[in-house]
Amino acid sequence: MSEVVQMSVAGAVGRLKLNRPERHNALDEQLIHDLHRGLDLLVGNPAVRVIVLCSEGPSFCAGADLEWMKRAAQLDGQANFQDARQLASLLFALSTSPKPVVARVQGAAYGGGVGLISVCDIAVGVEGAQFALTEVRLGIAAATISPYVLAAMGMRQTRRLVLTGERFDAHRAKAYGLLHEVVAADQLDAELERVIALLLQGGPGAQAAVKDLIRDVEGEPPSRELTDETARRLAAIRASHEGREGIAAFLEKRKPNWVPQG
Repeated sequence: MSEVVQMSVAGAVGRLKLNRPERHNALDEQLIHDLHRGLDLLVGNPAVRVIVLCSEGPSFCAGADLEWMKRAAQLDGQANFQDARQLASLLFALSTSPKPVVARVQGAAYGGGVGLISVCDIAVGVEGAQFALTEVRLGIAAATISPYVLAAMGMRQTRRLVLTGERFDAHRAKAYGLLHEVVAADQLDAELERVIALLLQGGPGAQAAVKDLIRDVEGEPPSRELTDETARRLAAIRASHEGREGIAAFLEKRKPNWVPQG
């Protein structure tokens, strides 16, 4: 990996750390490329069960680097589109990762930083963190992050926040649905470890299946077709090796074989 993204693996946990603290971990072409590459490596590593997205320094992510935005604005139409598509592709890859992705939010997140948090399955943050969707103040729109921010915070809150660009604190971020837990700074890693321990109790195949299921059924009204589809998926996972092992372990009062020992 490059200097701007640090990847590490410890046991069943892989970490991707944004490492541009002098630029408040602002997103540019290199960081986006390397973050995507690191994600692909962790998803492809069978030893990794949980992926943590974190940052170095006082800020989680200040959004798009303005120098990058300036360069992109000089590109012709197709090149500009391809450049913007890099971030959109990264967000989609994070959102659709078959492995749970947890955001460790140790500081401020603006614009694209809010987008990164939104695509994670679980987000824990510190009390002092600040958030904002400030794109309109630069004369641009929160476009690539919008599907994920909407999914996290809902249309009503998102419409207000993308129009005003106002800041909101961590407790409001939790109330809006962006963060799942808010803790004191000295409790952040303890809370992160608690969440990781919970995730490692679940079957990895079941977690991947349920992530797919949630994406596919979100917004779908109950119907005969949906009823049949969810039944098919339950039957498949129940008959899988993992499903059989989980049920057997429960009946035998032991831990299933995917749970770390010790």
